[in-house]
Parts: sequence; structure tokens; C-alpha cells
Amino acid sequence: MTGLPLIFVFILAIILMIMAISKFKIHPFIAIMTISLLLGLVAGIPLADKTLGDGTKVSGLASVIGAGFSGTFSSIGIVIILGALIGTVLEKTGAALKLADMVIKLVGKNNPVLAIEMMGWVVSIPVFCDSGFVILNPIRKALVNRTAASSVAMTVGLSSGLYISHVFIPPTPGPIAAASTLGIGENLLLVMGMGALCSVFPLIAGYFYARYIGKKVRSEDEADMGEIGKTYEELVAEFGKLPSGVNALAPILVPILLMALSSAAAMAGMTGLGGDIIKFLGTPIIALAVGTLFSAIQLKGAGKMSDFYEITNETLKTVGPILFVTAAGGVLGKVISSH
Repeated sequence: MTGLPLIFVFILAIILMIMAISKFKIHPFIAIMTISLLLGLVAGIPLADKTLGDGTKVSGLASVIGAGFSGTFSSIGIVIILGALIGTVLEKTGAALKLADMVIKLVGKNNPVLAIEMMGWVVSIPVFCDSGFVILNPIRKALVNRTAASSVAMTVGLSSGLYISHVFIPPTPGPIAAASTLGIGENLLLVMGMGALCSVFPLIAGYFYARYIGKKVRSEDEADMGEIGKTYEELVAEFGKLPSGVNALAPILVPILLMALSSAAAMAGMTGLGGDIIKFLGTPIIALAVGTLFSAIQLKGAGKMSDFYEITNETLKTVGPILFVTAAGGVLGKVISSH
């Protein structure tokens, strides 16, 4: 099957997948794998591996599914795990709150919607967006109390910032999987740069929509001004002393710098041991491993190094389902690209 019929079948497959997940509550992994199988059958991918008369080998449907699943794991599995581990440490040490404070100082309290959106955008780069919402929601409430801004506008602004960076900027799984499907998964720095650039227009749209909807809709917590003012201070007090700005940024900034140096070395055509070391350290897996080392140092500085095992275990439990769903998405991408 080719041409318009194939496009129609593909669109229908996506609609069925969305309905299976949202309406019939089928787990995304099962839904994506099933749709991938059905799409492969309808699109005409052979059931078994074949060798054509000219010697060309054509992969069967089972091989395509296996290659899509394993290819996604091998290219982004470790990256996702290390990125999530860094994010979890940022949560546990209060570094995510420190990052949020830095954004507030940069944007100013007179622009609360913009401030909370930018906080969400920054924090959701290393931290999964759902965790980011949990981290930043007390700050959102405190800002509502301090600035009298619309609670709805602040919520929409926060959600916009969180989801925009989650969708566009690695090390979150979606953009990494997309980059891997397009064959540029090794150049993670380029993907991050393009993701950050592409996120500008959605950020602008999210900001103005938050301002608009905040004037149209009111929330129950608009008038709940009693205990909100203390929430942020109490949350900071739970961590004792927050990490310094340098310590909070290091697990994120160092991997980016290493990948930037690696790209620069490749463009400059560096050779020899020095060039190999720079390129090695700039490989996404190694760069994020270095970032994880800095996060461990941050954890030790907070006196929580004894929690590292449990943090790692908790992260793996969280990342497991995400990895499998992402790998299932890799299967769907492989099925599509194989025809």
C-alpha cells in the first residue's frame, strides 16, 4: 500500500490509538504495540523475512517490531534513566526550588504569569513535567497570594512552561525518541538547541492564553489566601539550606557544556587523544553520567548521600513504564519508516 491510501490508514491508526488510550483506558504500551502490528499488516509489510530476486533483504513484521523496540532502548534508554536520576536528585535536594528562585529574580515578581511559566520551562528540562508541577505548585500558590494574580492564569502558565520544555527539549523521552527516529539521536546538543528555539513561539502563545483564560475563569482557590502565604517558606524550610545557584545548575549545565565542546571538536576536526577524550565526554550517555556525578556531589552536600540508593531505585521504578512506552513508540516509528 502506498500513496493516499497509506496516509489515510496511518491517520486512522493514530485516531484508533488515541481512542484506545483515552476512551477505553487501554495502557499506552499495549495500545501502541497493537496499532503498530495492525498498521504493519495493513500497510503490507511481509509476515516473515524475505530475500528478493535481486538479493535485497526485506525484513518481516516481527523483525521490524523487534528492531524498533531494541533500537529505541539502545539509543535513548540510558540517557532517559540518567536524565531522570538527575531530576530526582534536584527534587530531593531542593535544587529545583533554587532554580525557580533564580528565574523569579530574573523575570521579577511584577510578571507572575511569565515568571511561573519560565520556572516551569526551566525545571521541566531535567525533571518530568508531572513532578515539576508538584515541585512548583506551592510556589504558584505563594505567588498568587503575594501578587493577587489569577490562580487559573498561573496554573495554565505553569502547565504551559512544563509541557513545552517536556515536549521539545531533551533529556525528556519524547524529543529524544523523535531525534532517534530521524537519525540524529547522537547529536543531542543540536536537538536541545533546536528544541529550545522551537519552544519560543509556544511559550508566547501559552503566556497570552494564560492571561486570557485567567480573566474568563475563576478557581476555588482564588479566595483561599490564609495559609498559602506560608506554603513556599515552609517548603524551603523542609530542605533546610538550599544549594547554591552554581550547585543547582551544575548537573544540568555541565552535560550541556561537554556536549557543546564535543560538537565544537568535531567541527574543528580535532584528532588525537585530546580530541578523542573531548568527544567521549561529549557523548550524551557520558555527558549525562558526569551530570549524575555532580548531582551525587549535590546530594552529599545536602547530607542525603545515604538516600542515593533509594533515590536510584525510585527513579528506575518511575522511568520503567516511560521507557517501555517510548520503546513502543519506536516500534510505531519503525513500522511507518519501513514502508
